[in-house]
Amino acid sequence: MQTQAGDDLIERIRTHSADDDVVGPAANDLLGELYAGYPVENLGRLLHSGDDAVVGTGSWLLSELGERAAPMLDEVPALLAHPLRRVRYFAIEVVLLSADARHGPVIAQVMNLSRDFDSAVRWKVLEFLAEATDEQLAAGAAALEPGQVKELAEWLIRLDGEEEPDPRDVVARLEGLDPLARLFAAAAAAHLSDEDDTNLLRHAATADDEEISSFARQRLEELAE
Repeated sequence: MQTQAGDDLIERIRTHSADDDVVGPAANDLLGELYAGYPVENLGRLLHSGDDAVVGTGSWLLSELGERAAPMLDEVPALLAHPLRRVRYFAIEVVLLSADARHGPVIAQVMNLSRDFDSAVRWKVLEFLAEATDEQLAAGAAALEPGQVKELAEWLIRLDGEEEPDPRDVVARLEGLDPLARLFAAAAAAHLSDEDDTNLLRHAATADDEEISSFARQRLEELAE
């Protein structure tokens, strides 16, 4: 019955993709089926539907599954390149929660989205850089092509590994003119801050760059909780 229920929900989402009143409850029910053991691979029917709204629902479901989404990581590169920002956004979350050292190329693809034209996607990349494990960052940096993103990723890794990192380096990049350097510096500020030392995040929160300042304020709120 579980398989039949999951199949029926997928078909409902595919058939009524433009009706939020149908898709919302069906997607929530399908998420419950997935947590109960319905095969995650069946989400391929949503991801390959050819309907952008359906692909968006499928990518959201993957992003809600944590490590359970790992069998679908081969699908993620296409999602990271999808024209809909919500698909790219959710795909970044999938990589954060389920990729490891074996998935350097897809992590590198996320890092390259730090240049995305959409501010919501760049925000999600910043969140990824702030929360990714050392293993994920190293795997992604190793898979990047030579260039500024690779240089900044390697800088972030080095800084995070130093016993006494120099905060002046982070501040200089936060205050610089290069938006990409500011993004990586904000991630560094998050890495180097904790509830006992929030100086770098507080500095980032005063940045003229609204993406950086709003991200830093959110992190400060989380540390204060």
